[in-house]
Formats: sequence, C-alpha cells, structure tokens
Amino acid sequence: MGTKNNSYDRIYEIVRQIPKGQVATYGQIAELSNLAGKARVVGYALYRVDLKNLDIPWQRVVNAKGEVSNSPLRFGTDYLQRSLLEGEGICFSDADKIDLRKYLWQPKL
Repeated sequence: MGTKNNSYDRIYEIVRQIPKGQVATYGQIAELSNLAGKARVVGYALYRVDLKNLDIPWQRVVNAKGEVSNSPLRFGTDYLQRSLLEGEGICFSDADKIDLRKYLWQPKL
C-alpha cells in the first residue's frame, strides 16, 4: 500500500507543475514520475483526487490523442474537465481534441 501512495504522491507533485493553459498526457506524467509505461496508474491516481482540491490541477492531464478520456465512472466530470480547460484558454477542435503541438507542457528538466 505504501508504494501506491508514494507513486501517487510523485504523480501529484508532477501534475502540480503543469502551468495554467497547458496540458500533459497520462503517459508523459507517468514517465516524469518514473512510472514509464504505466499511464493507467496516473489515471487511477487522478481519479482519486477530490474535485474540490484545487491544489492538484487534474483537469490538465489528457490522453495521448489530446482528448478528455471519457468514463462513465467519472459521473459527468468529463464535461467539467473540458469546461475547466476552456476556462484556462485551451481550445478544442470540432473533433473534441486539443492541439498538443500548441498546448502540450514541455517541462524544463
């Protein structure tokens, strides 16, 4: 159990660094968290974030296609995620995609 919490803490630490108006992918966060190939772990960690916890900008993490990953388990937060991103100035295409060439976060390593 401790390992999962440590992994989640690393994920949250990285996600907190994504600037307003930019996004990262689940895979990108996994790599930066030393969890290469474990994008789903990032998804699980972000699923557990309390939506009222504004300290972790979970909405800034999208899939590798530049889309909000829709899930019936999120009880409508897919729409909330898009709304929050649009509020930060991120535009979606007619196909509901974010242009990752324009909005993808490039952390300074």
